[in-house]
Amino acid sequence: MANITLKGEACKTVGNLPEINKKAPEFQLLTPSLEKVKLSDYSGKRLILNIFPSIDTNVCATSVRNFNQRAKDLNNTEVLCVSRDLPFAQKRFIEAEELKEVKMLSDFQNQQFGKDYGLEIENGPFKNLLSRVVIVVDEDGKVLHSQQVKEIADEPDYLSALKTLL
Repeated sequence: MANITLKGEACKTVGNLPEINKKAPEFQLLTPSLEKVKLSDYSGKRLILNIFPSIDTNVCATSVRNFNQRAKDLNNTEVLCVSRDLPFAQKRFIEAEELKEVKMLSDFQNQQFGKDYGLEIENGPFKNLLSRVVIVVDEDGKVLHSQQVKEIADEPDYLSALKTLL
């Protein structure tokens, strides 16, 4: 489990992130149009999983905008932005921001993704939400990079994640 903070207040996650050089756990998430998607649906593609508590917070929204801008230059790569927000809120955000390079996915229905990836917040004001994490997965589903952001109010290290795809 990871020890993280929310504006200095200690909290922790339910487990550990998937290990580097190991297969990423399969998942089933919902798109903003309520379609179910799985990790295996992206077989043959590189993935950046931008995971965060809620699109309705400034830092989370900033991370989505930032990855949307950078995704234009990535070959054979999908950026999946994952939260426990309702798909309707995700759709409203994407449409309002006119973001075309990222895909929003929700873990609100079965709430298994956060547990399987070890990043669900276990206590504190954001209990049961997803912590801020970036995971990069290669074409074969192997984890190349992961970052558990220690302070939830901080942005992830975009460049470290992107460098693993060069």
